[in-house]
Amino acid sequence: MAARTPTRTPARSPSAASAPEPAGDPGVDPQRPSDSHVQSFARGLEVLRSFGAEAPTQTLTQAAERTGLTRAGARRILLTLQGLGYVAQDGRDFRLTPKVLELGFAYLASQPWWHAAQPLMEELTQTLHESTSAAVLDGDEIVYVLRVPAQKIMSINLGVGSRLPAHCTSLGRVLLAGLPEDERHARVAAMDLAARTPKTITDPDKLLQVLSQVRRKGWALVNEELELGLMSLAVPITDRTGRVVAAINVSSQPQRRSAAALQEGCLPALLAIARRVGEALPR
Repeated sequence: MAARTPTRTPARSPSAASAPEPAGDPGVDPQRPSDSHVQSFARGLEVLRSFGAEAPTQTLTQAAERTGLTRAGARRILLTLQGLGYVAQDGRDFRLTPKVLELGFAYLASQPWWHAAQPLMEELTQTLHESTSAAVLDGDEIVYVLRVPAQKIMSINLGVGSRLPAHCTSLGRVLLAGLPEDERHARVAAMDLAARTPKTITDPDKLLQVLSQVRRKGWALVNEELELGLMSLAVPITDRTGRVVAAINVSSQPQRRSAAALQEGCLPALLAIARRVGEALPR
């Protein structure tokens, strides 16, 4: 089963899709969700997010179609982003500039664990000869914030910012297991537990049982539930209060080693790295 690309085309928000635009000011929604909601700013972010691997460059018309904006609204936003240096124009095509990286790096730089984890994960990859990754939870998905590949073992290209479903990934299960029980149940109940392979757990009750086991054990092993031929083992990174702030994992292939061998060969080192990252966090 082919895995989907982690790059998503963002859907327009329900309020933006349903609210009519006034004839005199296209692109501005008069039916804002609240007085504190700045619709033009929200739509500017939508335009930024509409660029990606599937759309590295876009014309004005394409940007409007991908975001659901009028051409006039999309034009104002693109020209504003161009003036701020986040978008460049080549003829009819618009593209992102490297300045956009500042927005994403601001988040990473604000996470104390990220600075501690990077050199330790590089050390772990060299020691285990397996790819290592770190991720955080965002809704029903995980977002990769660090990745040190040993070799390409997946059909999808993963990097910082890539997203995958939480329910069928070892990183996702560790992060879900770290949530308070009520929140964990609510998250699972709202999830689309789509089958990525014939082995994917799609029953919410069974998934909750697995998450309880993960919480009790302190680690998660997922074998070919995300993609056939891929197996991964994850542990949480916790701060000094015990709160799960992120998760790290190692990835391998079932044909190279069994699940038991992955656990035996990698779990102690993975737990040790996670503990060192947690100990490096400020009090």
